[in-house]
Amino acid sequence: MNFRKPVVAVSVVAALGALALQVRAGGDKIVFPEGFDKGVLYATRDRHDVKRFHELYTTKVVVDAVRKGQPIPSGTVLTLVQYLAKVDDKGVPVKGPDGHFVKGDLFAYGVMEKRAGWGTEYPDDLRNGEWEFQAFTAEKKVNEKANLKACFQCHKPHEKQDFVMSLASLSGTALPKSVARKSGPDTVGISDFLFGPETISVQAGQTITWINTDESPHQVTVQGASTLRTSVILKGQSTALQFNDVGAYDYICGLHPNMKGKIEVTK
Repeated sequence: MNFRKPVVAVSVVAALGALALQVRAGGDKIVFPEGFDKGVLYATRDRHDVKRFHELYTTKVVVDAVRKGQPIPSGTVLTLVQYLAKVDDKGVPVKGPDGHFVKGDLFAYGVMEKRAGWGTEYPDDLRNGEWEFQAFTAEKKVNEKANLKACFQCHKPHEKQDFVMSLASLSGTALPKSVARKSGPDTVGISDFLFGPETISVQAGQTITWINTDESPHQVTVQGASTLRTSVILKGQSTALQFNDVGAYDYICGLHPNMKGKIEVTK
């Protein structure tokens, strides 16, 4: 593949997907947070890419501290509850009166916990401050197959907000839930964990720009004889690639592989 990467429209964080370093399982420090649901449900999310509905919980102590403008305290536990979305006969997620997915069966849990002194074993380019991550099955057992390194990679770009992507919701200053997807003849909008349009056609030598409107970071990873990854792009940021060779190219989000797109390059 012959690509030329122009200057991106907005300064972005350096790409993390090419990290070759293996991370040991530090998640064994975390035990399942029984009683988490007696705390505060501070955010919900629709995950269109995997057809799931997410709920985020923490304690009232943590919410009160953050909403007073204090740092997230040591001992904080954030619990992500993942449900499969109910789908119709065509496999499309069903939405309720509030516009969100209707939750179906419990799928899994994700937990991030912050403790003073944690994280010292990780290199600076991967460490998430004093946070550790762990994944649990629906039965509240540790998911031994979970890729915890991906958790560090996904949260790393949010270092300025203590690595917590949901900090705006936690602090009560969340942005509007609905953000219009931006797209055009040479532009792909990233919204609701989807590329739009999913397939884009351009002429050889033309540049394609991706604009992220999700709260989560994303990364364009073009697959083929060789793999090309862009920098990680945060909400409101963009990145661009120029395609010089005629052909069809599949790509995914390097942080969320279920997000898929296709590029068709013509003469």
